[in-house]
Amino acid sequence: MSSPIAVDAMGGDRAPAEVVRGAIRAVEEMEGLRLELVGSESDIHSEFEAAGFKGESITVVPASEVVGMGEGPVEAVRNKKDSSIVVGLERVRDGEASAFVSAGNTGACVAAASLLLRTLPEARKAGIAVELKVGEKPLILMDVGANVEARPEHLVQYGVMASLYASRIHGVENPSVGLLNIGEEGAKGNRLAKETHDLFASSGLNFQGNVEAGELFRGRCDVAVCDGFTGNIVLKMAEGLAERLFRIFKEGAEEVISGAARISGSADGALAPELEKLVQSSLADLGSKIDYAESGGAPLLGVDGTVIISHGRSGAKAISNAIRTANKMAEVDINGLIVQNLRAFSKQSVSAWNAGTEETVED
Repeated sequence: MSSPIAVDAMGGDRAPAEVVRGAIRAVEEMEGLRLELVGSESDIHSEFEAAGFKGESITVVPASEVVGMGEGPVEAVRNKKDSSIVVGLERVRDGEASAFVSAGNTGACVAAASLLLRTLPEARKAGIAVELKVGEKPLILMDVGANVEARPEHLVQYGVMASLYASRIHGVENPSVGLLNIGEEGAKGNRLAKETHDLFASSGLNFQGNVEAGELFRGRCDVAVCDGFTGNIVLKMAEGLAERLFRIFKEGAEEVISGAARISGSADGALAPELEKLVQSSLADLGSKIDYAESGGAPLLGVDGTVIISHGRSGAKAISNAIRTANKMAEVDINGLIVQNLRAFSKQSVSAWNAGTEETVED
């Protein structure tokens, strides 16, 4: 029997209620799944009672402390040894849990995972890979915040790891990889971009060259690589823009419905049921395409354990989907595949690049 997945019951703006409901939803939808909810025993059991849950597929692992969303990551991990984040990741480190899911403080999750789990063999730095819906296939953007001062070999390793994630978890065949830059030409960008471009060119990956930000949402590549500082800005801008455009579309649709109802002379202002149903269906479809709850969370790739970081506003649906992703990653042994591929890549590319640039690149 596989180990359970540990879930941070106290992490996120809507914890513990939505986290507990998401965990219950997950075990109801996935046969044989076992979970551990890490956090306040009394709070978790209260939510069990409220939901009417009496199953044995979810157990409680006590943790007396909570890392707040606004706390400094490193200080919180050092000072709160019994926090739900630290305890949950210790379960993964000790082999008691197969994965860890949290909607809590992202920085604390990254810091604790880096400290407790360490990086995989051959992996230089961990990074967060987020799924963006841009068409029939998802776009995997990595890194979006874990490593803000990246080096060329870090970014190329992100290309290797994100490509495996895209192919094994999302079913993308031979994922194309792009390097986020200010222009398509190989000579464009700062020193990091230029050196990374050259390293990518000899990597053996399906490298498509530099990709401008505007091309990310036109399906130019399956995987886009950048440093964590740039990636976080892109992610936050995309989230804000998507939410704003959805509101504009919804407000416009409501005006169309209201105007059509007035023209048709409807006494109660209601539109013909068929047309109203079509509009509502279109809104629901659009909403699902920009809803972070659909993907659930983003994996922290490169650490020696399966870690999923969910949005701080995650509800039950997002938590359930994050657990589903964590379970799939553990089942396919994504980390084992990453080690194999990084080891092969290191032999043919990274070592040679380091030998040629040892004097010009700082550690």
